Amino acid sequence: MSPVPEETTAIDYVMEAASGAHFSGLRVDGLLTSSSSSPRASPTPTPTHFSTPTPLDSTAPKQPFVIGVSGGTASGKTTVCDMIIQQLHDHRVVLINQDSFYRGLTLEEMKHVHEYNFDHPDAFDTEQLLECVEKLKSGMSVQVPIYDFKTHQRCSDSFRQVNASDVIILEGILVFHDARVRNLMSMKIFVDTDADVRLARRIRRDTVERGRDINSVLEQYAKFVKPAFDDFVLPSKKYADVIIPRGGDNHVAIDLIVQHIRTKLGQHDLCKIYPNVYVIQSTFQIRGMHTLIRDKEISKHDFVFYSDRLIRLVVEHGLGHLPFTEKQIVTPTGSVYTGVDFCKKLCGVSIIRSGESMENALRACCKGIKIGKILIHRDGDNGKQLIYEKLPKDISERHVLLLDPVLATGNSANQAIELLIQKGVPESHIIFLNLISAPEGIHCVCKRFPSLKIVTSEIDQSLNEEYRVIPGLGEFGDRYFGTDD
Repeated sequence: MSPVPEETTAIDYVMEAASGAHFSGLRVDGLLTSSSSSPRASPTPTPTHFSTPTPLDSTAPKQPFVIGVSGGTASGKTTVCDMIIQQLHDHRVVLINQDSFYRGLTLEEMKHVHEYNFDHPDAFDTEQLLECVEKLKSGMSVQVPIYDFKTHQRCSDSFRQVNASDVIILEGILVFHDARVRNLMSMKIFVDTDADVRLARRIRRDTVERGRDINSVLEQYAKFVKPAFDDFVLPSKKYADVIIPRGGDNHVAIDLIVQHIRTKLGQHDLCKIYPNVYVIQSTFQIRGMHTLIRDKEISKHDFVFYSDRLIRLVVEHGLGHLPFTEKQIVTPTGSVYTGVDFCKKLCGVSIIRSGESMENALRACCKGIKIGKILIHRDGDNGKQLIYEKLPKDISERHVLLLDPVLATGNSANQAIELLIQKGVPESHIIFLNLISAPEGIHCVCKRFPSLKIVTSEIDQSLNEEYRVIPGLGEFGDRYFGTDD
């Protein structure tokens, strides 16, 4: 065998020497062969059941927003995470690195550390990672291990204390690989960066921060890092909700992500479960009006006045969910303005009798709108008997705004929605408008009709044993029409 040439330190030689057949296993040379022989390489997916706190339990911890950030080595994942954290400065945010959950190497593995594949899924303690994230989601604090990349061991006498937070960011090259970990995430981000850029960053990081020589970095990259990226990391890209090209340099993408997270953090938990449920953005004005109409001592005049104001806001918000078409007009200055045209095929349907309180607001917003009526007999929580209906003959061609100020059990609403569907109205063309909603009613309606939209101004705590919304506002129809004496 000829002696190794002097230029063995050249990059091309090192890369070529290490770029032979790659292994999907954890390491080679007989220590552990391929992934097929690994007891953990191809685990049978075990269904994991997570106990989501029921909305009826006012003591249940609020579920944090979990963001998964994946991508190739040195793709800029940490930079993206740092930028998100900086922009979410008004929320409690914690960052969990998958690297913290590397398994410590055994003595035998340490002897062959250069043949160890740190980019294989089996290099991580995924079970401990799952336990950590699940505890944080449950509102518990955790101790995250600290991994020393020079000794390839976990620090036995120190941990990183992480407390429950509004946002949990889980970052790592393989955080999308395990379906159980993916299922814990509210949003999945893949940072997509050019391979040459990633290699250059990895060389700089491993030589400067981890004390390695460039030859070993390149050899590891060619033998393990690049093959693992092709085998495990890149295929997980398909699970991403958002793909960020150029990593931290893509400020537009990060700004949009942060804006989306802020919106989700401001939502009721039920809005995260049911994306077709919309609660109008709360302000002190809206809270003040709710305080007034919920007060049992308020006069009928004031109750009607502030209810009408709130109903108008709900109606306006509901109209915003209708389809539109682009329209150009000429302004009085002779300029062309590109705007939108309102949906023409529209009607309202009120559930008698409380729903009739919302008709004036709808007429004020939609000139000449047709309004149908449905009367359903209600007895306790089982009000499913249709008594009367009068609907526009062409209702199947229209978008329908269904009106009822209080969504309690959802049984009457379901009966009305079923009638509209029988009349030929597509489920997706129905927008249900109400002032307050009980979680039970939202569950009842959304599970049966997932394509319609619900627009409300507040979601209350629960129903009591008499099927009344708590804290609620009493019998809305009686209070509005003055028949509560």
